Amino acid sequence: MTSLYEEVTQVPDGVPTRRVTITVNGQKRTVDVEPRLLLAHLIRQGLKLTGTHSGCDTSNCGACTVLFDGRPIKSCTMLAVQADGSVVETVEGLTKSGALADLQESFMRHNAMQCGFCSSGMLLAAAELIEKQPKASREEVREWISGNYCRCTGYHSIVDAIVDVLDARAKGQKIKPVLANA
Repeated sequence: MTSLYEEVTQVPDGVPTRRVTITVNGQKRTVDVEPRLLLAHLIRQGLKLTGTHSGCDTSNCGACTVLFDGRPIKSCTMLAVQADGSVVETVEGLTKSGALADLQESFMRHNAMQCGFCSSGMLLAAAELIEKQPKASREEVREWISGNYCRCTGYHSIVDAIVDVLDARAKGQKIKPVLANA
């Protein structure tokens, strides 16, 4: 067990903590947290899973998107104590399911990752879409990712990347690596 406060800061005297257990990317983690701590901050600072970004802390940008009990949520508006007993998957966990490889290749092929800040949220949203709606149309892809802001790409390249993965999987194919030696 780790204490978030040993890794981030010291708990002021008199501030209560609560022990929570969360399964993150398949690994059960038990931590002591202050009741007001956001799930995004627990994941990023406490558990050192830095793929989850904090962009706005108001649930507008989607950079903090994680899969919570199988559903995409914005972790900046959920308290860590609310996640007690739940299963959370971050972008780092996508490598275990194999979902990341095709998406990463397609995002690279379409230049859908420019600055990269929104990428973790986009990848998680895309992975969930591919699993839940493998025959999604281009319009459904746009709707699905609409809760995630990207200030660099204009979304066209992101939609193209996701549609290519959907098409490849429908045909039983893999996305070809961008790099010749990959």
